[in-house]
Amino acid sequence: MAKIYPETLKNSSSSSSSSSSSSSSCYVTSTRETFTIWMKSLVYHGNGCTVFNSKGDIVFRVDNYQERNSNEVFLMDLSGQVLFSIKKERLRLLGRWSGYLSGGFKGKPWFQVRRNWKYSKGDVICDVNLGCDKSIGSCYKIQQIDKKSSFKISNNTGQLVAKVNQKQSSRGFGYGDDVLTLEVEPQVDYSFIVALVTICGLIKHKL
Repeated sequence: MAKIYPETLKNSSSSSSSSSSSSSSCYVTSTRETFTIWMKSLVYHGNGCTVFNSKGDIVFRVDNYQERNSNEVFLMDLSGQVLFSIKKERLRLLGRWSGYLSGGFKGKPWFQVRRNWKYSKGDVICDVNLGCDKSIGSCYKIQQIDKKSSFKISNNTGQLVAKVNQKQSSRGFGYGDDVLTLEVEPQVDYSFIVALVTICGLIKHKL
């Protein structure tokens, strides 16, 4: 049975990217990081996703013990510590998700994701704001690449921050729509990027 975690990149790019405001410096590295996201929960009868690093170790998980497409999900590390609490705001026709550091939904969100309903191939799916300061405009944009599962995240200067594609084997065969490869550029908090990918999974009804 083939392993689904990332294969080691033979030629790692050293392209630069702008640094992200980090919720925890332990999730920021000086090299490009590659992950596999399996849109399945390891909990029996649970909904969520599991994130593996390039060594095949589980580093993050999202477990929703309720129904699919829940309005509240929690991104945790392997030990179960909540890193981000994500909540879909009610009475928002266009769709808005708020992300809070650690567990719970008290205080102001650390980031917000607003869905753009008027998008087609190559257009922006969502705008991301940090600190909920609308006056500074979008800090990040999530942009669709194709009609499947591929999309990219760029900062407000247009620099690539992360990219998600359907995972493929060394022979070029896809593992399925629920197995993705996530590449995160250097000096970017990859726990925050995984939180954004989680929201994309909620939008696409994969969680």
